[in-house]
Amino acid sequence: MITKIIDDNSISVIPEDSEDLLNLRRIIKENDKVIGDTTRVLKQEKDYSRPDKGERIKIRIALVVEKISLDGVLDRLRVGGTISESSNESVPHGSHHSFILKINDGITISKKKWLLIEKELLESSNNQVSFVLVAIDTADCGIARLRGTHLEFMPNIYSGSGGKRYKTSFNIEKFFEQTQQAISSIFREGDIIVIFGPGETKKRFANFLQKSQKYKIQVVEGIDSGGEDGIYTFTKSQAMHEIMSDSKLSKVASIIDEIMILANKKSRKFSMGYNETFNANQIGAVESLVFSDKAIQDNDEQQIIDFLNDAESKGVKIYSVDSSTDIGLRVTGLGGIVSLLRYSIEH
Repeated sequence: MITKIIDDNSISVIPEDSEDLLNLRRIIKENDKVIGDTTRVLKQEKDYSRPDKGERIKIRIALVVEKISLDGVLDRLRVGGTISESSNESVPHGSHHSFILKINDGITISKKKWLLIEKELLESSNNQVSFVLVAIDTADCGIARLRGTHLEFMPNIYSGSGGKRYKTSFNIEKFFEQTQQAISSIFREGDIIVIFGPGETKKRFANFLQKSQKYKIQVVEGIDSGGEDGIYTFTKSQAMHEIMSDSKLSKVASIIDEIMILANKKSRKFSMGYNETFNANQIGAVESLVFSDKAIQDNDEQQIIDFLNDAESKGVKIYSVDSSTDIGLRVTGLGGIVSLLRYSIEH
């Protein structure tokens, strides 16, 4: 999340992924003021203008928040309320309006008093390292950017090599150039590029990239498939844990693995599902918690948001996952919410 403090009460934010939108859902509350740009159709008052035709113009408005909800689960945030200020005198104060906030949309949030947990949620994703994953062999290349626990895939790049119908000699340099251009389109300053795949192509491509001397690169052995399959294989591998031990995805994977071990031992030191986890949180037993969008889909949204905020205020480490990774699908299969407990309790 890109943030800029305006004054003691106001902070401008730009969400960079679905996790940021979810954090904003947890931060923005009723009676907060949200300021942003929107478009409105204003009726024309000119001679001979059609009475039913208006002009769509861009205006800046401030809303006093009345309702907030995740629209389309985690992809968009809908903020509805009453207009208190506007940059156009034709827009009446007191009328209702809704912002549809998407990734990379900017707004300013103004509160009478910011809570510590709200500021921590704003900052939670600012210091995390992101990774560009490259699964390459001579036939194709899969590329995805891993930020937090979300994988953003690019379309596979195909080299055109192999097969008897190709009469011309294969030019791997052109394939590498295409791949580098694709990486550049999603690469952000500070990202680490992790390259893997069968054979020696990964090392050749790493050497090709090093010529630019602007990338941090790690080459990983032991992942024997390229393309999108290679990306998925890597995110489930021990190599991922070793290279990204501090990443959110690695931490979540460790939590899920530990829960599976505890389940096999018939231990009571974990919870599955909303009800079990809610009850454990009520007595302060939850240590870390992972939830997927299923938890929000299957329960009352505000109830889940209040629960997450209450858990975080008690020092619980909270991670959200989605269906872009195998781990997200596993959490969904376990009821949408799982947690590790500080001590065993009877469910």
